[in-house]
Amino acid sequence: MSRDMSYDAVMSRKTEIVKASAGIDFDQFESGSVAFDYERMLKSTGYDFDSVKRIQREVGVGNTPMLELRNLTALARKIAGPGKGARIFVKDEACNPSGSFKDRRAAMAAYHAKKAGYPGVLAATSGNFGAAVASQAAMRGLKCIIVQETYDSRKVGQPEIIEKARKCEAYGAEVVQTTVGPELFYQSLSLLESTGYFSASLYSPFGIIGVETLGTEVSEQIMALTGKQPDAVVITNAGGGNVTGTARGLRRAGCKAAVIGASVNLKGLHMASDTAFNKKSFTTGHTGFGIPFVTNPDRSDVPRSAARPLRYLDRYVTVNQGEVFYMTELLATLEGMERGPAGNTSLAAAFAIAQEMNEDQILVVQETEYTGAGKHVQPQLSFARDNGIDIHFGNPADEVPGESIILPESPASMRVDELNLDHMRKSFIKGAIDGHDKLTDEDIEYLAAETGSTVEFVKQNI
Repeated sequence: MSRDMSYDAVMSRKTEIVKASAGIDFDQFESGSVAFDYERMLKSTGYDFDSVKRIQREVGVGNTPMLELRNLTALARKIAGPGKGARIFVKDEACNPSGSFKDRRAAMAAYHAKKAGYPGVLAATSGNFGAAVASQAAMRGLKCIIVQETYDSRKVGQPEIIEKARKCEAYGAEVVQTTVGPELFYQSLSLLESTGYFSASLYSPFGIIGVETLGTEVSEQIMALTGKQPDAVVITNAGGGNVTGTARGLRRAGCKAAVIGASVNLKGLHMASDTAFNKKSFTTGHTGFGIPFVTNPDRSDVPRSAARPLRYLDRYVTVNQGEVFYMTELLATLEGMERGPAGNTSLAAAFAIAQEMNEDQILVVQETEYTGAGKHVQPQLSFARDNGIDIHFGNPADEVPGESIILPESPASMRVDELNLDHMRKSFIKGAIDGHDKLTDEDIEYLAAETGSTVEFVKQNI
């Protein structure tokens, strides 16, 4: 007898589908009323740090160059004035096999899928992770399906997403494209169940342990180049895995650099809205993912996400779309590096933050990504214009997401907006304890760890 594949029926089976496709029983980590054992969940993969490094080396992942951006540093110092302007470095993750840091996550997923006997891997993503999974699957001799949220109801797709579909197909993956909305999760669950493939989730423990090597490399390379540790590391934040894995790697290396998250400001554009879908020029690294996943990381496709950014963030800032496009052009024309927009989100933030810091300090931008026809500045701006977005030079602070993209009149116009982490911590606590009348000491200690705060802060806000 065939299974009921209606939307409601598939959703009712999601727990058993996720458990089978991830190879993890998430219930074993639960305790107290709201607590769960985060560190034990990460260790449940069975891979220690040395194993992760070995697996990544086998497929050419990691050990990417650390480059000093001397010309951008000089420009930042010119604007900032005497004594100000930290040295800006960038970790060139575009040198990974598929062109982004996501290869670190995908390498672990594909290796484990092969080892555990899964016939293939599946990932639900419109971003670089799809290309990374497809690339790693090809190296391991696995079949691969990438499910993309690509179109609005008019069947109009964003150039960046379509570019990534072509890249996935080039590696031999089958790409399934959906319209915006719940169809993405439904299609993914249906395919996981029918194929028996491994779920290469962005939010699984396999993904996060793979990123830890990035953090340790940042620490080790800066020490080798400068003789000291970085003072701050700026990390593009979307679903939180980039921040979480990198910060854990930094800590593993004994590095106490400030961890600064950066997202593109897309305030007012709902990520599940059909009409807003093509009003944004960034498919990742924006507040539509960043803020919801900071305050509720378990909104992901696994019961307990291994991406927990609030545990590690010291600061969280936003930049506007026009500033990232402008920085993409500056990086190309001043440093001779043509890279895609997601990594340049953190670079745009770093350029402004460097001007707050002293000349003897070191600021690291933790990733770059590949660029291509659909990810280029010009097709992105042309697509925005076609969708009614006003594009002009002016004051970036006047930009309204969904209505305008304002390119800075000069580099001196670049700035960051601060997000209040304490407000996010309070929001996390409120959501976590909703429906729970009695909290144990274990629960309170867990909430303190989850929010990167203290037991006292939690008690004041429950």
